[in-house]
Amino acid sequence: MAIQKIQHDIISLDDIHSFTVIGDPGCEGLGITNMEVYANALAAAESDDFILVVGDFVPTGTDVFYRDIRELTDAISEQDVYALRGNHDTGTYDNHFGLHNYAISCTDFTIVVLDNALRTFEEEGLQLLGRILADPAVHQVVIAFHIPIPNHFTGNSVKEAEFQRLRQVYLPYQDKVKYFICGHVHSRFIDTVDGIPFICTGGGGAMIEDVSDDIRAADVNYHVIKFFCSEGSLQYKIVDLQHSFYPQEKNHPITKHHLLAAIQNELMAHLQYRMYAERAQRRGYTYIANLFEAMAESEYRHARNFFAVYDKGESFSRTVSSFLATEQYGLHHLYSMMENYAKEQHMPLTRQAFGAAMAAEDTHIRLQGQIENDGDFDAFKEKTFYVCSVCGYLMSGEDTPERCPVCGAPARDYIEFAAKE
Repeated sequence: MAIQKIQHDIISLDDIHSFTVIGDPGCEGLGITNMEVYANALAAAESDDFILVVGDFVPTGTDVFYRDIRELTDAISEQDVYALRGNHDTGTYDNHFGLHNYAISCTDFTIVVLDNALRTFEEEGLQLLGRILADPAVHQVVIAFHIPIPNHFTGNSVKEAEFQRLRQVYLPYQDKVKYFICGHVHSRFIDTVDGIPFICTGGGGAMIEDVSDDIRAADVNYHVIKFFCSEGSLQYKIVDLQHSFYPQEKNHPITKHHLLAAIQNELMAHLQYRMYAERAQRRGYTYIANLFEAMAESEYRHARNFFAVYDKGESFSRTVSSFLATEQYGLHHLYSMMENYAKEQHMPLTRQAFGAAMAAEDTHIRLQGQIENDGDFDAFKEKTFYVCSVCGYLMSGEDTPERCPVCGAPARDYIEFAAKE
């Protein structure tokens, strides 16, 4: 069993020199896109001695969610996994993970896990911390909790008075405290409190969020924090999860084949439902149209989940390049070839469909190339786009022709996409 149920307040481990910290894998749900990140984080820790999850295993503390996260963790992790209670880890947490406050005592360092999920530090946890720090044999202590202490980056923290309760315990032994670690904030930042490095990590599954003007979601990747001993000193490094550490399903040919078939089936259903919804709307069947729009969205989400398992993915900044290559291949090779073939075979509708797609792909390449060439996502300022609902031609800018330049559809058939400020 990977997940450890804590039954004693001090756990002694021998021959331990490293551990990985994962933050907030499940607070936004245990959907595949979140769990794919978490699986990758678990696999990234395979070279370390154990894993500490700094809270929010689940979206809410029901047995079904705890069972699901335990089964996934136990199936993937080859290391022992220790839990720290987060604000979402409510309900039957104790039945699955045991004590809220405990210490992991290793040869070179000690981790003290404190429960502050309710924005207060439990007294028994502070007493345990005091006992650990007072031990003359203890020299490097990591204090871990879920909700941040006051810092320079976010106000989403415990109150100052609550922090002072913690501070009164560690301050007499300040030189022994090597790091503070927390989760809760779905991002990453590193601060200093009383001269002690304070690391906040929430990049283990939940959607990365903006923290401030200086720490934006676009600048932070999913990640883990790896701690290791070097010449007796506990050090750390940040490992971004930009490539797949968990290859099991992606590298299994039969599974990949069936995943691809499922993606294709779901996307075909998505397309069919969207088209039927449009037909129903034109005939005035508003409720029927709404039903099929909802089902189309559901099928897209299914396809998205299968694709998250199937695809190895790219980092955010490199993804545009991969899209661009696909668009260029479609425009200059596949679509061009098929348009000519359809002409030779006297298939006018097929020829027209590929011709219209080629016109749209050309615009896609121009706009995506603009992003890639600038290399600065903030510099891209195109605000409004229109898509012809008849042929799919994409237009940008406020001024658009009265009729689609590809198929001649009137402007009333354009679908507007306006960026939210």
